[in-house]
Amino acid sequence: MERKSSLDPVPSWVPASGHALRYAGIHFDAVRITGMRGEQVAYELMQFTDFRAGPVVRSRIGARSTYFLLPPQTVTAYRWPAGAEAMSRGGRTAAFVGVPALHGLTWPLDWRSLPTAETPFVDAALLHELTMGVLADEAEVS
Repeated sequence: MERKSSLDPVPSWVPASGHALRYAGIHFDAVRITGMRGEQVAYELMQFTDFRAGPVVRSRIGARSTYFLLPPQTVTAYRWPAGAEAMSRGGRTAAFVGVPALHGLTWPLDWRSLPTAETPFVDAALLHELTMGVLADEAEVS
């Protein structure tokens, strides 16, 4: 019997079931944006990439944060606006990100966009540009 291989291999940092905490800066860097602002940035990113944005995780409790997972050691290359928290190694405190399994019960975390072989991470430059646009528009309205 021939075994089928997956077209999109699961990254080593994604747990097989449930969810797990991963230290930002090792497998990936992250940008956290809370509330509806995070949802808006995720929506813009998904639209711009034709729904191939790379890994975006949502938390359904507390501040309801959205986490955009970038290649390791890339988040510090950008100056992120107020409302977007850069998470990587080397900060004043350790930054951990909850990562859900690809399938099954993962509450309170879920995937807004999955990592794939073609897009294993969110494009940092694109995310920065979209984040600046969304958060700047919000600041003008306030």
